[in-house]
Amino acid sequence: MSAPATRAEVEDFLFMEAELLDNWKLNEWEKLLADDACYYIPPNDDLEGSHRTSLFIIADDRERIRQRVIRVLDPNCHAEYPKSRLSRVLGNVRIVSQEGDIVAATGNFIAHRYRRYERMGEYVGNFRYILQRHGGSFLIKERRMFLKSHELGSLGSVSFIL
Repeated sequence: MSAPATRAEVEDFLFMEAELLDNWKLNEWEKLLADDACYYIPPNDDLEGSHRTSLFIIADDRERIRQRVIRVLDPNCHAEYPKSRLSRVLGNVRIVSQEGDIVAATGNFIAHRYRRYERMGEYVGNFRYILQRHGGSFLIKERRMFLKSHELGSLGSVSFIL
């Protein structure tokens, strides 16, 4: 059994993930995912709902994540050509539970998206991760982003990986 994870270890992992995403290093980011990873953005009127019974903004299993990365990195992806400029800030990271090599962590985020000919998009919310210890770091088993916006239309597309 491994030693309990520290908040600093989890923060460092999440900061590294944010840097990969902000710099469009999606192939490297994908290596942070467990084989059974899931990525969810629930609707803001049913944050604790299930993707099986509610219409989620994003409800991707590992294969859909892989396909999303392929699509968004393709130069013919009009939603991200030229690529948005991204900058995320993470805070209030807390470990909420640990059992064996599984760690659940929460926190807040602000993601700024700058896109040519569009106004800046600002995505604000909370996140919840289920991480699995792997070597000296972690793998992402579940990544769940909760948007705070009351209406999503003005934010524009979430074609990048929030």
